[in-house]
Amino acid sequence: MPDEASGGLFRRLSCTNPFHTIKFFVVCQGFLQLTQLLTSGYMKSTISTIEKRFGLSSQTSGLVASFNEVGNTMLIIFVSYFGSRVHRPRFIGFGAILVSLSGLIIALPHFITGPYEYERFASGSSPNATDMCLPHQKDPSDTEDVCTEGMERENQAVLALLLIGQTLLGVGGVPIQPFGISYIDDYASKSNSPLYIGILFATTSIGPAIAFIVGSVMLRFYVDIDKFSPSEIHINNKDPRWVGAWWLGFIFAASIVAISSIPYFFFPRELPKEEESPQKNITEMNKADLKDELKNKPADMEDFTLGQFIKMFPVVLMRNIKNPIFVMVIFALINLSGMIAGLATFMAKFLERQFTLTASVANMIIGMVNIPGAMFGIILGGAIMKNCHLTLKQATIMCMFSMGFCVLFDVPLLFLGCPTQEVAGLDYSGSSEVGQLVTECNKKCKCRSSSFNPVCGQNNVEYISPCYAGCSALIYNSELNKVENYTACNCVVVDGALGYALPGSCSTYCSRFLLPFVIIACISGFLASLSHTPAFVMILRNVKPEDKSFAIGIQFLMLRVLAWLPAPVLYGSAIDTSCLLWQIKCQKKAACRYYNNTAFRQRFVGVQILYELSCFLSFCIVYFLLIRQEKQALQEEASVGRSPESVAESRV
Repeated sequence: MPDEASGGLFRRLSCTNPFHTIKFFVVCQGFLQLTQLLTSGYMKSTISTIEKRFGLSSQTSGLVASFNEVGNTMLIIFVSYFGSRVHRPRFIGFGAILVSLSGLIIALPHFITGPYEYERFASGSSPNATDMCLPHQKDPSDTEDVCTEGMERENQAVLALLLIGQTLLGVGGVPIQPFGISYIDDYASKSNSPLYIGILFATTSIGPAIAFIVGSVMLRFYVDIDKFSPSEIHINNKDPRWVGAWWLGFIFAASIVAISSIPYFFFPRELPKEEESPQKNITEMNKADLKDELKNKPADMEDFTLGQFIKMFPVVLMRNIKNPIFVMVIFALINLSGMIAGLATFMAKFLERQFTLTASVANMIIGMVNIPGAMFGIILGGAIMKNCHLTLKQATIMCMFSMGFCVLFDVPLLFLGCPTQEVAGLDYSGSSEVGQLVTECNKKCKCRSSSFNPVCGQNNVEYISPCYAGCSALIYNSELNKVENYTACNCVVVDGALGYALPGSCSTYCSRFLLPFVIIACISGFLASLSHTPAFVMILRNVKPEDKSFAIGIQFLMLRVLAWLPAPVLYGSAIDTSCLLWQIKCQKKAACRYYNNTAFRQRFVGVQILYELSCFLSFCIVYFLLIRQEKQALQEEASVGRSPESVAESRV
């Protein structure tokens, strides 16, 4: 730390230089963390769109969504070690630049691939009949779905860029929050430090909500808005083939993060210590400073070499693994975080498929309702812990009740959703092959198996294209520049006559379930979030004081490896098992065309309830362990002659 003379100089400079004040650093840090979470959250808001655009399975898209944890996990141990040894503001700035670069890399697949292709004539670019039932047309089976070497390389390049971008996003985010919080705590006054950190968390907590709102706005634009004029785009965002401008939000977020990184290259390595409020008792302040100084002695961390520090991690890990309360609380948080990771990644897709919503509307619901409800639960949980002075046992009871009611509220979600639309030729007991869609009424039509242009027959049965509906004519509105309907459909028979089919999917008429589902899901998220802060505090209160910083590092490491990394892949795999018809791309399964809505809902919500039950049972075990620990303490105190009343449970 600077001596008294240099400290005076720092104070004089701070009067004219905003980069020498901790308050300005807090403002910059809050803005940067918000934009960082905006970038990472935006990926989750667009994952179903990216999946559709590049033909990814839900399992693969879940892997992409969770891959930012890889870079984070690899470097988390070094953040704990280098905390006060480096120029922290500068490292935060470099981390922000990496985050910005990652956003540009993730957007890059849009620019290296060709335009998004769909059956353009379906909405009326011209009365083209390439997807109609024309028995005399050339058999497409010999030419369709031919995957050239260039197409294969393009598919691999897209996936590689998404994974590299996500990895850099995780690496760039490593120093931002830990270095920022430690920098504030070092140079803010003891009375203001909690206030600044609280403001920081309150500001950044809205980052994910803003991410989904930005996603809602961006997905209203067509994906190739930069390649086609509006007059050349003949579908709207309600069309099942619509793909929104997912890449635009990454460029927007990357630009903001880059701007927010600039101030960090002007902050000094050390700031003048913020002066305490004059009202504070000087003696108390000195005692508090002395206590903190003793607690954070440099010998705890800075006297170790990097090799010694790395060797200490497994030692401390083994020491804390022997603490059953610590282990069970970590296990509870792993289940809680796993549930949150899966929901954050696939809830928008779930709403899209279950209630036939556009991606834009689904993201808006999550950003405006679900995320704010969860954030309010986290804040309220912390407020209850502070103001009610809960003991550890009482905090555990609170977690048990919150997770127990969370499970009860989620059970009805198993039954709130739309039925699967009736699609001709699909096998609802398992995954269908395109060949099964060929029936007597359309086998002479020579339909292309890669075609996806849903139409709804007059008989309220959906067909994956006019060709598979056996339609050989259409009514084209040249003024509106669109197809109004398809006629002379061999497979659509109404009252013994050939019927017609309308462009688009058949409605499932269950929007009445949407509002109850959203309300119950919001309450469930709020209840689950109530246990977040108490569980975190339980970890800090159940380890030795000298192990606290290590315990926090171990906690985040375990959550990343066992929750944030595998959970989206697990959810994605569960979703894939409910697929009825796969898109085939380069002779491989790509994106899912149709899901069994009932199976999708039951498996998606079922995985969620399984995580919640595991979390609830973990807190139950913690409660009984605390009771046993309390009894052992009473017996030990009684054996040395002290009264049981002298043994009070630790208060938070």
